[in-house]
This record gives sequence, C-alpha cells and structure tokens, in this order.
Amino acid sequence: MKLLNRFSRAAIGAALLFASVISSPVYALALTNALENSLVDWLLRGQTYTPPATSYIALYTVCPTDSTAGTEVTGGSYARAAVTSSLANWAGTQSAGSTVASTGTNGTTSNNGALAFPAATADWGTVNCFGVTTASTAGTLLIYAPLSSPRNITSGSTASFAPAALTVQIDD
Repeated sequence: MKLLNRFSRAAIGAALLFASVISSPVYALALTNALENSLVDWLLRGQTYTPPATSYIALYTVCPTDSTAGTEVTGGSYARAAVTSSLANWAGTQSAGSTVASTGTNGTTSNNGALAFPAATADWGTVNCFGVTTASTAGTLLIYAPLSSPRNITSGSTASFAPAALTVQIDD
C-alpha cells in the first residue's frame, strides 16, 4: 500500500474566478476511495481501468472526503463544467499550455482552456471545494480539493477557472 500513498500525495493549485485572475497557492489534492481502488486494481492486479472520456468539474459548499459526497452546489442554473480528456484540453507535464504527450519531470498538468460554469441565477452559497467527477450529474467523484479561497457565489456571478489555474500534480 506504500505505492497507493504515492498516488494519494498529490497537490493542486486552484483559483475560482469572478472576472479576474486570482493567484493561488498549492493545496492538497485527495483521491477518493473509488479512484484509489481502481488504480490499485489496474496497476497491481491486472484489471482494466478506463478513465472517463469527459471529466466534470463540480463545486461544493461542504467538501467531500475519500468516502463521502460532500454537499455539491444545486439550483440557480448550476451545472458541472465538462472537460473532454485530451492533449488539447490538459497540458503535458513539460509546461502549461502544451498540447503534446507528457515528457516533463514534475508530474504536473493544468487546464489549457477556461473551465466555465453557467451564470448563477440564484445564490449558490459559499463554495469551498471542487471535485472531478465522471458524469454531468451523479457519477463517481474521483478527486477533490479545497479552493485557495472560498467564494460566495451570488445571483449574477459567473464562476470559472482560467487557463492553467486548475493545476494537478501527482507526487513530485
């Protein structure tokens, strides 16, 4: 299980934006039990693991844990932001914005384009965390992390992650 800890020790820098870029420190990223189990089965037990063709970024007012769902935003036109898994949408490990296979040494990727949520038509509350899920609704939560700064989303606000603001680092 020491290998599993390598997957669990990841870091993420994330900034939730409202019309301006906010610099963010690095925050601890957590893999859920579901993803950890899938990775162990794939890597060490020879089982098939098929990553999602599209990942969905979710926002939470109460942060999830490895085994609990947390409280995802609902209502007010909220919908998860979809990101197709591709070299074009996620940077290679060699540099932010790259669109070729990874060759870097730091285990880091980030979003190449803005990840936008619909404009809030009602108050969403204070968003504390985000997660990566496998479906636009329900699905399986794979990873989650706190935001660098919680944000109170009010009616009329538009939340997004700017290019390179959602940075995922796997054990470097």
